[in-house]
Amino acid sequence: MKFAAVVSTLLLVGSAVAAPGTAMRAERHRKRVASGRKGNPIRRVDSVAVTNKTNVEYSSNWAGAILIGSGYTSVTGTFTVPTPSSTGSGSAWVGIDGDTCDTAILQTGIDWTKSGSSITYDAWYEWYPDYAYDFSGISLSAGDSVTVTVTATSKTAGTAVITNNTTGKKVTHTFSNEGSEGDLCETNAEWIVEDFEEGSSLVTFADFGTVTFTGASAKSGSSSVGVSGATIIDIEQSSKILTDCSTSGSSTVTCSYV
Repeated sequence: MKFAAVVSTLLLVGSAVAAPGTAMRAERHRKRVASGRKGNPIRRVDSVAVTNKTNVEYSSNWAGAILIGSGYTSVTGTFTVPTPSSTGSGSAWVGIDGDTCDTAILQTGIDWTKSGSSITYDAWYEWYPDYAYDFSGISLSAGDSVTVTVTATSKTAGTAVITNNTTGKKVTHTFSNEGSEGDLCETNAEWIVEDFEEGSSLVTFADFGTVTFTGASAKSGSSSVGVSGATIIDIEQSSKILTDCSTSGSSTVTCSYV
């Protein structure tokens, strides 16, 4: 989930500095409101579209796979940075919570925007409901292999890590004392492609082609689990289904724009 995003004065190369106090959080909020750009927990919808797919649920903003259970403390996956072919934006990320838990989401990922012939990418981290911060010290290009990982060390602390496997660059952010933003529930693990909001409306959702998360796994308690049994989510807007998502094996989630 990607709220507004570049706050360069808060960033260090390769990582970013957490807000130190109430005044800084107030400034974050002011900039988030001023930007008009935000994301949300999943917004499920009752599908009215005709489809042959079964065992799939629908939302207006999330597509991908969600594990629902308890004790999820880490989520990871690797995907190739896509090349959007139509004007618009989108995000790909992994996260903890945001479905059955509505108090917080720990997540990290990338977003893309195509405007005319220009395509831009950002790598970011977030502890919702605070907005997202862009990482510095890492660049992204279409076709790069990227691994994204979030880890909760408690319900109010954790880490977000993005590695560009193609360039060898890795960035990390550490969250601490995030209880004022909201506590994690640790009941959801997610691999998501998202259409976020600007103002009160969803942005134009770019045709991103296909995003495939490989090596998709989560830690639940002392065990590592794959995506088998995950709830599959597709995006439906104005009675039109925009994505086709599925899982294969125990560690692959694929979402395609349709």
